[in-house]
Amino acid sequence: MKKVNIYFNRWFSVAFHYMNLIRNNEDGIPFQIFATHPDIRHMSLQGADVAETEPALQGIEYVQFCVEFCRAHEIDIFIPRLHMLDIALHAQLFDEIETKVLVCRDLDLLETIMDKGKFYESVSSKGLMTIPDYHVVSNVQQFRAAYEDLVARGHRVCFKPTETEGGLGFRIIDNARSPLEELFGHVTPLISFEEASRILGSTESFPDLMVMELLEGYEYSIDCLADEQGKLLAVVPRRKAGGRLRLMEHIPELEKIAASVAEAYRIPFNYNIQMKYSGSIPKLLEINPRMSGGLHISCLSGINFPYLAVKSALGGEVQPAAFVHDVLASHVEQPLIMRIDGQSVVSDPVN
Repeated sequence: MKKVNIYFNRWFSVAFHYMNLIRNNEDGIPFQIFATHPDIRHMSLQGADVAETEPALQGIEYVQFCVEFCRAHEIDIFIPRLHMLDIALHAQLFDEIETKVLVCRDLDLLETIMDKGKFYESVSSKGLMTIPDYHVVSNVQQFRAAYEDLVARGHRVCFKPTETEGGLGFRIIDNARSPLEELFGHVTPLISFEEASRILGSTESFPDLMVMELLEGYEYSIDCLADEQGKLLAVVPRRKAGGRLRLMEHIPELEKIAASVAEAYRIPFNYNIQMKYSGSIPKLLEINPRMSGGLHISCLSGINFPYLAVKSALGGEVQPAAFVHDVLASHVEQPLIMRIDGQSVVSDPVN
């Protein structure tokens, strides 16, 4: 059987797990996995069969690099993360070389999802789910007014950039913090209102920030799998259960929200809905139109999300799948011997 060639551009280190989940698929389909990253020793490359250094490019120049990489290596499936919007904008270049790209091709939707402020407006207009109280600000006067409004409503307040990934730029306003204690302790996301105002007031304007109520209940990542047309095939709510613990559990209201999102937006392949409870009400944090950082944990519930997305893209039949409920999972570090031999990256576990 001919191997299927898969390409990951610059990803997070957890791509190591996605690659192995695809490679160790239940159908026995052989894959050869290619990956690029600016750092040839990056952990994401250790799951690849072939790895190369990726140049620091932007826009169409970066897309052209990816196209040429796919052409040179006869890539069947491209799973992008870096510069996803640029890649989607020029998806026809990959069509011309018969490389399937696992990306949302609805450019308006993709742009909206990647800007948290715009996406909150879209969700609110459709009535899909509850969103936190928030303001989008770009200068210190707006920031102060937003903070005062949210405090008047009885909220603790946090803020983060409207366009970011993970926890980058996330801060919690805490006016009772002790900078001296923090200096001798762990780094925290805490900042006082006065300190935040001073920093933000040092410039006339800044990139959009979302100032919002701090949600303090359970946090869930809802991992979703859809076919190319956005038909929902699998949903796994995954809860932070303290420390490194993650609990995959059946939450009907969250699964209903996932179904509503799928019906409204038709996001293809793998994506992730992040929600957090305020009392008994789940509120939206964001949607990531890609595989989530904890997707490999959700796969322990019995659904191979990365492989099934690839299988669907290749035209294979993927049936709606249920998951094993109440799976409590965690992770430990696995030491690896890293070897670089030419452009091949090989990793072996240490026994």
